[in-house]
Amino acid sequence: MRLAEFSRKTAETDISISLNLDGVGKADIHTGLGFLDHLLENFALHGLFDLRLQAQGDLHVDPHHTVEDVALVLGSAFDRALGERRGIVRMGDSFVPMDEALAHVVVDLSGRPYTVIQVEWKTPAIAQIPTSLFPHFLESFAVTARSNLHARLLYGRDDHHQAEALFKALARALEKATRIDPRRAERIPSTKGALA
Repeated sequence: MRLAEFSRKTAETDISISLNLDGVGKADIHTGLGFLDHLLENFALHGLFDLRLQAQGDLHVDPHHTVEDVALVLGSAFDRALGERRGIVRMGDSFVPMDEALAHVVVDLSGRPYTVIQVEWKTPAIAQIPTSLFPHFLESFAVTARSNLHARLLYGRDDHHQAEALFKALARALEKATRIDPRRAERIPSTKGALA
């Protein structure tokens, strides 16, 4: 079982997480931000990850610290659950439509964090979350997951649909990349013999 469970507490947030990479898509998410909960529930469901995440943040200041720290903790959970990353497929991508919006996400669990994000938002915020925080979420996740992550919105009109398509595409790309390939026989998927 590829599991991770831990907590992170700062002066700004208090977050606990439990992740099972080989789950069935069960989610128990409470961040204090309804739309972020919705996106993460979709992420768990479409990635077939069992995810429990509880977050308390300084939402009286603004959503920034909570969104950023949830992403950092989620990425750390993936990194821990993957361990040495032996036998994994390593790379994955997914196109996901959401009504008029179409997202494409590509990940490489290479051990080297890098992000390229191409999204044009139509509004300054969705619910109480500034749209500028969604690229920041992806960047923060990639850093602690030690992942190369490329995300783009090919088109779309509704920002809710665009954000949801991105999170679903991320989930499905990660589901592919984290799969165990029995042909690798527990080998690290790199000609270097190490991921980093």
